Amino acid sequence: MRKKQNKKQGEQEKRLTSSLPYLIALTSGILMGLTVAPVGAWFLAWIALAPLWVLVVSFSKHKNQSPPASSSSPAPPAFLWGIAYHGIALSWITGIHPMTWLGVPWLPSLAITLFCWGFISVLGGVFVTIWAAVMVRLGDRKSWLRVLIGTGVWCGLESLWSAGPLWWSSLAYTQSPHNLVILHLGQLSGPNTVTAAIVAINGLIAEGWMNRQDAKISAAPWRFVNNHLATATGLLITLHLIGLILYIRPIAQVPEAALRIGIIQGNIPNRLLLGSEGFRRAQENYTNGYITLADQGVDGVLTPEGALPVFQRNLMQTALVSAVREKGVVAWIGAFGERGRSYTISLFTFNGNGEIISRYDKAKLVPLGEYIPFEGILGGIIQRLSPLNAHQIPGSANQLVDTPFGRAIVGICYESAFPEQFRRQAAAGGQFILSSSNDAHYSAHMPFQHHAQDIMRAIETDRWAVRATNTGYSAFVDPHGKTLWISGYNTYETHAATIYRRQTQTLYVRWGDWLTPLLLGLSVVGWFVEKGNKDHYEQVIK
Repeated sequence: MRKKQNKKQGEQEKRLTSSLPYLIALTSGILMGLTVAPVGAWFLAWIALAPLWVLVVSFSKHKNQSPPASSSSPAPPAFLWGIAYHGIALSWITGIHPMTWLGVPWLPSLAITLFCWGFISVLGGVFVTIWAAVMVRLGDRKSWLRVLIGTGVWCGLESLWSAGPLWWSSLAYTQSPHNLVILHLGQLSGPNTVTAAIVAINGLIAEGWMNRQDAKISAAPWRFVNNHLATATGLLITLHLIGLILYIRPIAQVPEAALRIGIIQGNIPNRLLLGSEGFRRAQENYTNGYITLADQGVDGVLTPEGALPVFQRNLMQTALVSAVREKGVVAWIGAFGERGRSYTISLFTFNGNGEIISRYDKAKLVPLGEYIPFEGILGGIIQRLSPLNAHQIPGSANQLVDTPFGRAIVGICYESAFPEQFRRQAAAGGQFILSSSNDAHYSAHMPFQHHAQDIMRAIETDRWAVRATNTGYSAFVDPHGKTLWISGYNTYETHAATIYRRQTQTLYVRWGDWLTPLLLGLSVVGWFVEKGNKDHYEQVIK
């Protein structure tokens, strides 16, 4: 009887031991997901990757042992970590359900929603799995080399992912909008500078923990802990000091560069916007808001993405454009542009005479929401499920927007997640940021994450940013990322504030993301140096 009990207890312990890596990976991935809105526990980012690092490196050290390690592969825990982080961070996607207002039945709407959420979560899992696979290939390398390569590869993978059409949850944005000091590292080499800091600190903590375990048999166990944790602490403090130096620099506010800009938050639900009642309310809300702001003496008025759901050919006959002609105040109006038989989501610049002098077409479209990936294969299926128009097209990647006040940096909605869009326009002379968005069809915490993205873009480019949304959160942000004013949610609001045109160029604006290639290059050099030293040592022993 006792043998049976011992055997049963041993089997339970074995199952617990084999499932422990998955539980650790899931928990640490969830912790990373809690760093962004709605929770905003940004400080967890500095430790939440360390447990996965320990799991992956422990496997690489023991992959050739006999019997094999309890976790046969680091891929499943890494995959689980990625799904947990990206799935929680992007849970706002579920807010698009139900899409009955688009004519999509309830069940197909649920299927589309779960597919979108699941696909991006799985993609995040694949991303982390690739990183883990590279780390395993390192084998039993020096701690410093693992930290260097692990950081470089993570940044390289984020760069690769952000170059595609589907991107949002960089590790860097876990620090926005709360840790503005560390976000100033983005002025050096973009968001990957912050990502590199987070990964490196986590790696050093993990290496300190593993070396502490290995050092139990040594005469000086705390020596290893102090080396790694002291380095992590010193690096964390140093990076924040660098960010603080950038953060406390005064912002020049030259009177000649001042602009008084007004925003209108129309607060018209998307389920109404495309109907006659929604169009009537849009005309009324944006026209009245424009007149109110014009009477306050603003220089220009910004409206959200798709403020007036009409094509360019009908835009000139709207009451809002008539008000522009009457008041003579510049306006940026969100509507639909036309290009042949296709259309674009556009922001039109109207001068005081009510004439269009420039236009920006949204270049980064939301997959499934605004265009159909693999349209030849999926187009018919998607169109049977919903009335989404498959003929919307993106704008060109090299657009520049000139206004009566100089060149502007423009981003429409989803583009806020793509720093290169803003960097390129800033390098070409953009003096202030206009962000026009409509987040009404997602969960409430999505607009706050969106605002966090715009804060990062303002810091990286060293520009004032004006953010106009349909239902919230509209805001004014200074070049240090401070939110000077932010609207409520699901409210109709107008607000005016003074911003300043700037022509400074940060290192990131000038050179782009130079840090990631540098880290990858140093990783290659470090690999060969360490391998050469190891081969030389083996030859000496022989």
